[in-house]
Amino acid sequence: MSINLKKGQKIDLRKSNPGLSSISVGLGWDPVGQSGGGFLKSIFGGGGNADIDCDASVFMLNEKGQMSNSKDLVYFGNLKSTCKSVVHTGDNLTGDGAGDDEQILVNLDNIPVNVHKLLFVVNIYNCVARKQHFGMIKNAYIRVVDQTNRKEVAKYNLTDDYSGKTSLIVGTIYKHEGTWKFSAIGEGSNDTGLKDIMQNLARIECAYGV
Repeated sequence: MSINLKKGQKIDLRKSNPGLSSISVGLGWDPVGQSGGGFLKSIFGGGGNADIDCDASVFMLNEKGQMSNSKDLVYFGNLKSTCKSVVHTGDNLTGDGAGDDEQILVNLDNIPVNVHKLLFVVNIYNCVARKQHFGMIKNAYIRVVDQTNRKEVAKYNLTDDYSGKTSLIVGTIYKHEGTWKFSAIGEGSNDTGLKDIMQNLARIECAYGV
């Protein structure tokens, strides 16, 4: 049975799922102005006609909350980690279609020993020029699914008001005493892209490190 998390809660992913290894981390969102059930089919922001292009990414961090090399960022421009334990299934430019808007596949058993955390973020592509922010998004969530049986393990619905925020620090999967845990973060930031988030990893680790 899936566990619904609230902001700040942490769970052991393997407590009720012994041996869990192959998972998918799905992220989704809806446009403000559309009824629930659709998944980002036509968002218009900043008074213009541009769809909001939300991008999900994952930072693979060491024990100090740092990236060991640039390939430890998996996103639409680098769909697979060097170790192949983390794979982005591809960029969805509009979010068209039902289900998760973007997915990241993770094999927990194959993550390198120097990687202690997977930090999941969502940012808005070209948000400054398009004058777009996460106040134009609702029903954002992150969920963990067991790939072997397709059962949802945990889900976290982000319910805060993210008006004016251009990036979301969604959650993290991290090592803890020989197992893997998930922490629901759900904090917005004014970072305008992955470069900004990368430069602010020390701040993020200090604020939301586990």
